[in-house]
Amino acid sequence: MATARPTLSSAVQYVQIDGLVVLKVIKHCQEEGAGGTDLVQGVLLGLVVENRLEITNCFPFPRHNEDEDFDEVQYQMEMMRNLRHVNIDHLHVGWYQSTYFGSFINRLFLDSQYNYQNSIEESVVLIYDPLRTTKGYLSLKAYRLTKDMMDFYRKEDFTPDSLRDAGISFKNMLEEIPVIIRNSHLCNSLLCEVDQSLVASQKFNFLDLATSSMLEKNLRQLMESVDDVAMDANRYLNFQRQAAKQKLQKSQYIQKRASENAQRTQHGEAPLPEEDINRLFKPLQPMERLHSLLLAGQIDNYCAQKITYLFSTTTVNNIS
Repeated sequence: MATARPTLSSAVQYVQIDGLVVLKVIKHCQEEGAGGTDLVQGVLLGLVVENRLEITNCFPFPRHNEDEDFDEVQYQMEMMRNLRHVNIDHLHVGWYQSTYFGSFINRLFLDSQYNYQNSIEESVVLIYDPLRTTKGYLSLKAYRLTKDMMDFYRKEDFTPDSLRDAGISFKNMLEEIPVIIRNSHLCNSLLCEVDQSLVASQKFNFLDLATSSMLEKNLRQLMESVDDVAMDANRYLNFQRQAAKQKLQKSQYIQKRASENAQRTQHGEAPLPEEDINRLFKPLQPMERLHSLLLAGQIDNYCAQKITYLFSTTTVNNIS
């Protein structure tokens, strides 16, 4: 079942993004996202004012092949330098990424956001879902890693014991920050004028819930994630069996060695020299649990999307 996101622990309480930036992100995903299935990314620019993060501009990462010699850091620095020359906000405040029905919680996402927050504390990531947006629901959310997750990831120790000691779970891994879209007064006036000019029948023409197709795709992805969790659980069970088997072998070896030394002592012989048991039985490396943590977070995100969509559909049906 979906759980509530943790309360905000940073100085940034909400994100205010210009409508033009939203249109740039949407245009980038439409032109280079291959209908929403390909991943596109870009840089967010703006500034922090009191308790809000204002995003006033952005620029995309160009698509390139792996064989091409492309330096992303040099490209970002050059773009921000050019923006500064024309007196446009050039301060780096995060990045944005497209997603396919909310499937974005993975190791690559975690590495990128950690590096951003580690260098710029106020950094956020905007997750835009173009496929859900085409169904009549603007899917644009802002996330940050929690302070506990930043401290845990910094240690690079993802064993079950360290995970338990840090108190990290999928519930407190990410924090969602409210997003407010800001438009100019002229744009707001135009939207009000367009809204007043539409009749009731025309307004409902833009409402496309598409419940069946959305739920079907969401459930298929949820099933795939559950299968991944089952496979990960089997690997962990195999590791536990190997650890228990090795522990039993160690115990049997120690008992056998103690019995042999007791017999040698009775016959007046010197006991056998002690050997390093870890050299005879090489300790098993503990399994990393970061992958299972990300899978649990992704499943929670799928469940939250499905429940939100069902509630919105029920509300509209009750109104109509």
